Amino acid sequence: MSEAASHSSHDDHGHHGSPFIQHHFNDAEHQFDSGKFGIWLFLVQEILFFSALFVAYIVYRTQHPEIFLYGSHYLDTTMGAINTGVLILSSFTAAMAVRCAQLGQKKALIGCLLITLLCAFGFLGIKYVEYSHKIHTGTLFGASFNPCTTPEGALLRPDEPECVKEAMALSGVADASEVRMATEAEKPPANTNMFFTIYFAMTGLHGIHVLAGIIVFFWLLFRAVKGHFTPDYYGPVDFAALYWHLVDLIWIFLFPLFYLID
Repeated sequence: MSEAASHSSHDDHGHHGSPFIQHHFNDAEHQFDSGKFGIWLFLVQEILFFSALFVAYIVYRTQHPEIFLYGSHYLDTTMGAINTGVLILSSFTAAMAVRCAQLGQKKALIGCLLITLLCAFGFLGIKYVEYSHKIHTGTLFGASFNPCTTPEGALLRPDEPECVKEAMALSGVADASEVRMATEAEKPPANTNMFFTIYFAMTGLHGIHVLAGIIVFFWLLFRAVKGHFTPDYYGPVDFAALYWHLVDLIWIFLFPLFYLID
């Protein structure tokens, strides 16, 4: 009797395919299209959210170009470039995960998800190193900005040829006025903390989105191991990959805007 009731309920909803088709959808295609529309609405909201931050960046950089030029010297371009490569690789493996799910290749799907997760952790690991160094040196946002080191490549007197500086260093000649000029040259421009406020706000929020992506990909990995995804049911993998592509795209804009100013 219960078996007959189960078949009756199943037929009422018209779900003859995957058991993961929800009852309020007519079929797998209906569920996929609805999910696709939903994820695009969410991504549009994310684009609007980060667009406001990019507008703030444009306004402040237009008004204070010297602050952004000075502040960028504190950023490690090599680390930023490595992170860019890591995210591009993760975007590729996320796209491959979708393809593997469509083809029903379980092992390949699990492998792609694992590589994507490793890249995401690698990205956050590099950001942790960057943030730790800035906390240690005092190059922070707002009133906490109090650097104890000069930016990489900064000269004590920017207008002075390098050969003259070397000659002075060897001879030990330096009068009071030269010491004063060198000290003034080391001082950052007024409101330099503005650069790091925007830097930490934008890269920090991006990092939170990377962390959210890690949680989602762990959930996908768990389901992939269970064998939930088939050629007829791969929507969650597709939707997560779309989100991850946007996260990668945002970083591709952040990298040159902060790290390649000079």
